[in-house]
Amino acid sequence: MSIPEKENPGQVSKKKMSVIRAKQRIASYCAYQERCLSEVRNKLEDYGITSLQADKIITQLADEDFINEQRFAESFVRGRFTIKKWGKLRIRQELKMRDIPNHYIATALDLIGDDEYLDTLNYLAKRKWSLTKEPNLLKKKAKVNRFLMFRGFEVDLIKEAVDAVSGGS
Repeated sequence: MSIPEKENPGQVSKKKMSVIRAKQRIASYCAYQERCLSEVRNKLEDYGITSLQADKIITQLADEDFINEQRFAESFVRGRFTIKKWGKLRIRQELKMRDIPNHYIATALDLIGDDEYLDTLNYLAKRKWSLTKEPNLLKKKAKVNRFLMFRGFEVDLIKEAVDAVSGGS
């Protein structure tokens, strides 16, 4: 006995969309916000477009400058660093998961100034230090270290920042 599709939420049915309609929808999708190739390819797959048709659509969108991986990488880096306060390691990892080429990643990460990067790290370290209610100094340092490592900052910079906020002890 089979379960009707409406009752089985784990199985998503893909509606077949015409190539023209898919191109219009994906152009709007790209115009709304910067997108990378993998996001566009996944969305086209959701629309039921074959990989050959998807390649043609992606080529047309790239020619019309709807998709630009360099621009996407720069936008991603600015947003994740400025708004989410992520470090370079986490940003690099997220971009690699989206199949962005290394040279685009390196160029985009160079947009983050060293002074701004250290200021953000020190701000986060001070804030986390003051919000952490742990009487044991070593445990408090470990919690702040883990927090900053999760955010994607480099270990040597984290050590300096934590030592500065803890009074060097």
